[in-house]
Amino acid sequence: MFFAQAERFGDRPLLWRKRDGVWAALSWRDGARQANLVARGLRALGLEPGDRVLLVSENRPEWAIADLGTMAAGGVTVPAYITNTVADHLHLLNNSGARFAIASTRALAERVMVAAVQAAHPPLVVAMETEGLTQNPGVDLHDWAELLAKGSEYPDQVAARVAAAKRGDLACIIYTSGTGGTPKGVMLSHGAILANCKGARQVLLRLGLDDEVFLSFLPLSHSYEHTAGQFFPISIGAQVYYAEGIDQLAANMGEVHPTIMTAVPRLYEVMRSRILLGVERAGGRRAKLFRRAVELGARRYEAPASLGFVRRIENWALDLLVRRKVAKRFGGRLKAMVSGGAPLNYDVGLFFTALGVRLLQGYGQTEAAPVISVNLPDPMDLRTVGPPLVDTEVRIAEDGEILVRGESVMLGYWNDPDSTAQAIRDGWLHTGDIGTIDENGRIRITDRKKDIIVNSGGDNVSPQRVEGFLTLQPEIAQAMAYGDRRPHLVALLVPDADRAQAWAAARGKPTSLAELIGDPDFRRHMAEVVERVNRDLSPIEKVRRFALTAEPFSVANEMSTPTLKIRRHVILRRYGAELDALYEDRRPS
Repeated sequence: MFFAQAERFGDRPLLWRKRDGVWAALSWRDGARQANLVARGLRALGLEPGDRVLLVSENRPEWAIADLGTMAAGGVTVPAYITNTVADHLHLLNNSGARFAIASTRALAERVMVAAVQAAHPPLVVAMETEGLTQNPGVDLHDWAELLAKGSEYPDQVAARVAAAKRGDLACIIYTSGTGGTPKGVMLSHGAILANCKGARQVLLRLGLDDEVFLSFLPLSHSYEHTAGQFFPISIGAQVYYAEGIDQLAANMGEVHPTIMTAVPRLYEVMRSRILLGVERAGGRRAKLFRRAVELGARRYEAPASLGFVRRIENWALDLLVRRKVAKRFGGRLKAMVSGGAPLNYDVGLFFTALGVRLLQGYGQTEAAPVISVNLPDPMDLRTVGPPLVDTEVRIAEDGEILVRGESVMLGYWNDPDSTAQAIRDGWLHTGDIGTIDENGRIRITDRKKDIIVNSGGDNVSPQRVEGFLTLQPEIAQAMAYGDRRPHLVALLVPDADRAQAWAAARGKPTSLAELIGDPDFRRHMAEVVERVNRDLSPIEKVRRFALTAEPFSVANEMSTPTLKIRRHVILRRYGAELDALYEDRRPS
């Protein structure tokens, strides 16, 4: 697919990266040439068909070139997060048996090399950037330029090798994020990724397929971005811009004018919170108009018949005064933002919809390459994750579990036949998610089988649902609900630092969050926030007590995955005793 598209689009831009303040493009033709050289270079260094290649890099053109070159050589890419520790890399190297590793920056290469010398079978390492790379603990090290040079001297058999590849061949091994323990290697075929691309294209056709521009900022090592942010754009001939980082995302959107963006719910929650904080600080007429736009926009979606003639005129005026300005903040050309990787809170989706920003919620798993379903733009139901992609079968088991069958389903877990047999039975992928399918064929996720809290009364509670309501409050940045086999729920809360500092400054208190969480007045303030949430929850979902921490759940402390999902088992190791103590402590929260 890639080489055919490169032949078709030639010198048109494909991959964009910002350097020294200027966006520079790599064309389709140059991308194909470099991927060809990487494939030949790897063969020259001894790669054999089926060999695994660990890929550790931030999002950049070389990431895609290394990935495509590895596959074109007959190798199998093993993407790894740049946040991985040496121990994480060592697990991936030993589990996958990778014979090669490609790393980008000096810091990343050094971490990979430390792991490489400890591996059962040390891999050959290629470093994209070798400047300052002086310490070599004893690995077979080559640089990127050398790899390409070796490729230019090696016989060009890439086209024949690519032509001989089959859809069922193993393309990559993508490791799960480890939210529930040790990451497992998901084996995805070329056909699985192609099937996902075909399904996604059918959805995009409803939005009008044109000269599409993607802004990529989720890690390409995650299956979601690997397919949706790399191979899907390639499949439709789109351009991909690599964002400078989440902090620069708003500025990058204004510069590159994306038409499609993919992200995880947590990012949309953060965007919503920042927008609301900006509106609150602006105050006056601007804030009043914004709130009215959200109110009437939500009503237009939920109950359009309730908008009479006067309100329809008012809503039209708000399109000009508010929503048009919001659209410009998102680059002015945005057709849709897509949410996946975790459940999207309905109120977050409604917020963006009310502002005229189309937000399509999808559903998937790494084990399904990863997209299973996505909302169609018209009609759209924010409470569902839409119908399955074309050629993807979904049914509901007797116990309510969502089962999936189709070419996009993984080949299995690498070197783990027992887990594979549990996940795939009679050809159906058992997702571990609980849900229903409505009369229009749209899937609604209701629970996560493994994450369900069963309280001491035998009631089932979805912690993600409760956490979603908590983090919707501007005062709460992150939350984890707890209460398995307990009489009620408690929670660990990370207050929003900006809101907490503003609260403290207004009262002449220390603005350090670490000091504030022990302040009785601040605890009462947070208790009011929690009670505000409890009013909308059922009795079994209510958070009766809570603990506060100033330490965010982050990748650095391993309490969050790189795609911002919390890792419950790690948080419990750190805060389990404190959460258990909430059931003994009778003081008011």
